[in-house]
Amino acid sequence: MESRFLGIGELVEAPTVAVVVDVMRAFTVAAWGFARGAEKIVLAESLDEALSLKARHPDWLALKDGPPAPGFDAVNSPGLLRSTDLGGRTVVQKTTAGTVGALAVKEASLVLCAGFVVAEATAEVLRTRECDSVTFVVTGEEGHADEDLACAQYIARRTTEAGTDAAEFLRRAGKSRAAAELAEGVRQGVHPDDVALCLELDRFPFAMVATLEDSLMVLRPHAVGGVTTPPRGTPRGR
Repeated sequence: MESRFLGIGELVEAPTVAVVVDVMRAFTVAAWGFARGAEKIVLAESLDEALSLKARHPDWLALKDGPPAPGFDAVNSPGLLRSTDLGGRTVVQKTTAGTVGALAVKEASLVLCAGFVVAEATAEVLRTRECDSVTFVVTGEEGHADEDLACAQYIARRTTEAGTDAAEFLRRAGKSRAAAELAEGVRQGVHPDDVALCLELDRFPFAMVATLEDSLMVLRPHAVGGVTTPPRGTPRGR
């Protein structure tokens, strides 16, 4: 499998297969949303679109980066979202990097959204599909976010080398600028457990596939066999 690692701004054409990586925190949050029962997640292009979708569908839950804001129900924090019951609901998500990256490759034949929490399931989809070429979109810091690059490189290696150890990749992510900013309170809308939750390897047994549905980019969980994790939404020992 040929792997390319590109920032959002480096995408010049739609790849055939894209894995969009946002570890801290968009796609960790999305995975927790599905674990808490969400049916689907609509990836909004802007805050205004998110609010417009929420206005048209009052039962949908809208979340964004940063501090709480009028019209939004939640913020982009796995630590805050993990206690929310989302049974059967639709979530509208707008973030600084993750949702932007997914929308940038919306014309691809296969779009997977990923973080460490769904790494093995994502690799399993790539193995099953026997993908010849995969573009990994490193969404943070204009393609230089080490937590996203480390996760992307780990998934790529894991796809072709089943014995790949995650330790060094997780170490890099834990020492990234994003991790430091979350731990030090530089970013708003943060829970103290966010970094640890973003570094939980293979927390969930599903991959996340984004497809265009009636002009909206919609993310849904994709069950994968052979991935062993705790039951849905169950906290691990602390």
